[in-house]
Amino acid sequence: MLMSIKRTNKMSGFTLIEVMIVVVIVGILAAIAYPSYIDYVTRSNRSEGQAALLRVANLQEQYYLDNRTYAEDMTKLGLGADPYLTDSKLYRVDSVGTSSFTLTATPQGSQATRDTKCPTITLTDTGVKGPSAECWK
Repeated sequence: MLMSIKRTNKMSGFTLIEVMIVVVIVGILAAIAYPSYIDYVTRSNRSEGQAALLRVANLQEQYYLDNRTYAEDMTKLGLGADPYLTDSKLYRVDSVGTSSFTLTATPQGSQATRDTKCPTITLTDTGVKGPSAECWK
């Protein structure tokens, strides 16, 4: 009794063309997603500057109640240094004026190079937010 053994040499795996197609698709997706991600990170970091401005404005109003003048030196407000840097050092906050004040948050480091739409964010003692509504979204 002879048994016939049939051999098949079927190889499994991916061809070079299939791999290249996957690489191209991943590249296209990355080219679309990365700029959106950077924009999201920039806008979310901007909220740190906004929060710092609101905090310093609140401290200015408390200082005004006690002294009948606004502080130009951030150390008088109980903040560690003048100018005041936010916790993650993404924004520097400056204050100008004693009878009224204008607070300015200036991006630092990587935030300064990414955030070209809002090179500064401002807040006055009357609540005027600047330079545009886009910077406060």
